[in-house]
Amino acid sequence: MSGFHWKYGGAGCLMALAASTAWAQAPSLTLREAVDRALRQNPQTAVAEADMAAAKAGTAMAKTGLWPRLNFTEDLSRGNDPVYVFGTKLRQQRFAQSDFSLDSLNRPTPLGDFETRASGQWMLFNWFETEQQMHAARLGAESASSIGGAVRQGIVFQVVEAYQAVLFAQRQLTVAQHDQQTAEALLHDAQTRVKAGLAIDSDSLGAQVNLSARQQEAIAAQGAVETSWAELEAAMGTTMDVHPELKPLEARTFPDGDRTEAIAAALKARPDLKALAQQTAAHQEAAKAARSDFFPQLSAYGNWEMDRESFAGNGGNNWVAGAQLNLDILPMGKRAHLEEARAAQQKAEARERVQEQQIRLAVSRAFTEHQTAERMVATAQAAMDQSTEGLRILRNRYDAGLATMTDLLRAEDAQRESQNNYWRAVYGNTVSYAGLLYATGQLTPDSAENLQ
Repeated sequence: MSGFHWKYGGAGCLMALAASTAWAQAPSLTLREAVDRALRQNPQTAVAEADMAAAKAGTAMAKTGLWPRLNFTEDLSRGNDPVYVFGTKLRQQRFAQSDFSLDSLNRPTPLGDFETRASGQWMLFNWFETEQQMHAARLGAESASSIGGAVRQGIVFQVVEAYQAVLFAQRQLTVAQHDQQTAEALLHDAQTRVKAGLAIDSDSLGAQVNLSARQQEAIAAQGAVETSWAELEAAMGTTMDVHPELKPLEARTFPDGDRTEAIAAALKARPDLKALAQQTAAHQEAAKAARSDFFPQLSAYGNWEMDRESFAGNGGNNWVAGAQLNLDILPMGKRAHLEEARAAQQKAEARERVQEQQIRLAVSRAFTEHQTAERMVATAQAAMDQSTEGLRILRNRYDAGLATMTDLLRAEDAQRESQNNYWRAVYGNTVSYAGLLYATGQLTPDSAENLQ
């Protein structure tokens, strides 16, 4: 079996040399760089920013209720309607004594009019309805900003999960390639022993079957790597012609916490819950505005007008100004609008309570999952160490002719499975801690950087 160990060791040295050369030449990508790129390029960020811009525009729209409305009109008309001609001559200040004749009144000559008008209206007091609408719009904008924060945290979690998935897939590929090389060396050794009369043909056949299985696993592992890279690119919102080099997956320890404290922190920090609270407050202001609409409204208005027979000619001008008190004495539509606003407020309050319950459940689940994953790392580490030692002992027994090829292959399977389980546990521990940070609303680019 000395040849077996030499072949494996030589191949391992060549792989290590190739890997070190590739590391020096390939570009690198840290988790923080991937997160920053995703926050810039992921389409979900653009959607959230568009929603925030629309909400800010709604706030600006609500503020316009405080300002007067001004209109300018330029009108050209011509006709021989008796009332039109009579009124137009008065406004042009061209009315003469001859215009009182019955023939002129009944059958006037067609008359043209160039009319220039400026008018305005200003709501003076509407029982703070405009202010309440402005406050509701501001809360809506704040809610959109909070939702944007929730979207950004979701993107960070997607990137962390996809990035760690790439690392896990690469570790699985490394294990699969190592097992394939070991299977090749084992087959060579078995064939050598069969030729020397130290083993039977079934040993060689078993080694060939084992090599075929390991080759299939290596192919599947390579495909899993490619798939995980595609998922990372989707999370980042970009494509990469050349896959950068990543720091290999390693076991990490994370701070311990308390379930109750984690839930309390989530209820304070979760941006989606904050957004719902802001939406509830906005609906409350909208309901107040709907109630204010029942009270009288006081407004002022004004109008200035110039009329002339030609565009550059002389004519007359007049103006009118006044104040208006308006009260809807049969506000059936306003009652329906108020009921609608109250229903929307009740719905927002219920959604907020539902979200609080969902957050408590999500944090509790994430806390348990992380504790479980953390314990699984230690268990998987012990199992991997035990299987490695068991394989070493069985190899020695096989070399001494005290164990069969079947025994050796079983030990190889156990050691391979324990390695995969260990790296799966390491991957699960990191992702579950990221999930806990996400559930508590504390997953930021800075906190994600500490996961690598």
